[in-house]
Amino acid sequence: MSSQNPLPRVTAVVVAYNRRDLLGEVLDALAVQTAPGLDVVVVDNASSDDSADVARAHGVRLVSLSRNTGGAGGFAAGMAAALDMPADDAPEWLWLMDDDTVPTPTALEKLLAAVVDTSFVAAGSRVIWTDGSEHPMNTPREKPFVSKAERVAAARRGGMAVRSTSFVSMLVRTDVVREVGLPIADYFIWNDDFEYSTRVLRGRRGLHVPASIVVHKTRALASTDADPGERFYNEVRNKLWMLRRSDSLSPAEKALYGASTLRRWVLTFVRSSDRAVLRRGLRRGYRDGTRTRPRPNSLSLAGLSVTDAVRAVEGDRG
Repeated sequence: MSSQNPLPRVTAVVVAYNRRDLLGEVLDALAVQTAPGLDVVVVDNASSDDSADVARAHGVRLVSLSRNTGGAGGFAAGMAAALDMPADDAPEWLWLMDDDTVPTPTALEKLLAAVVDTSFVAAGSRVIWTDGSEHPMNTPREKPFVSKAERVAAARRGGMAVRSTSFVSMLVRTDVVREVGLPIADYFIWNDDFEYSTRVLRGRRGLHVPASIVVHKTRALASTDADPGERFYNEVRNKLWMLRRSDSLSPAEKALYGASTLRRWVLTFVRSSDRAVLRRGLRRGYRDGTRTRPRPNSLSLAGLSVTDAVRAVEGDRG
């Protein structure tokens, strides 16, 4: 970043659900970021613990939802709330993370240094686990079909060109958010960040920034093909929704990622200790993924405190 230019306005959006201690750790880490002036919005997804009280004690902006909308709905709500302010005060970037994502002190500074005054509209951090090893759940992959010019531009910023990134530390430019809309709340969990980041980055540039480091404090060091149990339903339904209903990927990309998905599902079945649960999830997910479609966010998030803010960002788009 040039010292001649003012620092961009950034709002962190943290989605919280029943992890009060981790939430406190995340908010403590956000409070000591070396990039100054960070605003924070916490979305309490109808937690049954005192996560909301933790957010209040840290003096951040709190959005309390009366029902659990999952990670997808939580980010849609939090992003809309973050943008619901006068234009002169609105953030230029949103920094998205779950309540088990603990950023190191320079995480935001390094993201901004890589993307400000460039054509990159989104960026993700290097994600490690509590033992310092790379987290396999959030391992970045270079953008397929990337041009030499884009690869070189990414390398010059100390990063790698990517086609997608995760909500475990995703920085996204707010003018693009207003253009493409919010995450799809009906996804609830799984593939919401994949669909959203590929939608943001279709025809635009994204960057993985290894100098920006966050710790993803999951219970175990597991990859995306770990046994998901009942949640396999969400994986199947949402991936089919994405491949059939979303315009986030080109036809060629849908073929590429579809084949990759089938391979990962096979590995998931092979490694599962309860394949009957996965078969049930596969049947239900296939049924709902092919016979239904996600609702517009104005319907999914109707009756909540952020409903008007959601409509202001994206209207009734589906």
